[in-house]
Amino acid sequence: MMKVLVLLACVAYAAAVSVHHDCGPLERLKVINQWSHVYGYHAHEREDFGRELFDYLFEKRPDAHALFTRVRGDNVYSPEFDAHMARVLAGMDMTISLLNDEDDLQAQLAHLHMQHVPRKIDPTLFTVFEEALNHAVPRHLDHTFDQDAWDACYEVISHGIIGE
Repeated sequence: MMKVLVLLACVAYAAAVSVHHDCGPLERLKVINQWSHVYGYHAHEREDFGRELFDYLFEKRPDAHALFTRVRGDNVYSPEFDAHMARVLAGMDMTISLLNDEDDLQAQLAHLHMQHVPRKIDPTLFTVFEEALNHAVPRHLDHTFDQDAWDACYEVISHGIIGE
């Protein structure tokens, strides 16, 4: 009987370990590297990628348009929205680039948290934004997308911005 209990405990532990993924050093380096390929080197690549993210967000959550009235969220091709996308992507770029520098990462997340608090953003929108990343990022990589690493590291980022 004791052998069965030990075996069941080992199986339960293995199952728990296999479904939980951390944003450890290797995952952080993967996300940083993959982001550098996705983010690109040219403004038009970044704009196209930003539109993919926001098109996905607005398709899944049309109510999110209300958060972007000041920057013409009704028209993702407007100069105002282009500028906003550039700011969002620059913030993502900085945050992802800091994944391997914990002190500076926490300072950046605290700064982003203070920017997002007055906007009273529904935390579920961060989940939809994660889905948008999981939808768009692999389209810009050659079969190297590591969704587990992205999910774990995005959780660090989103929880820091939300303040959880």
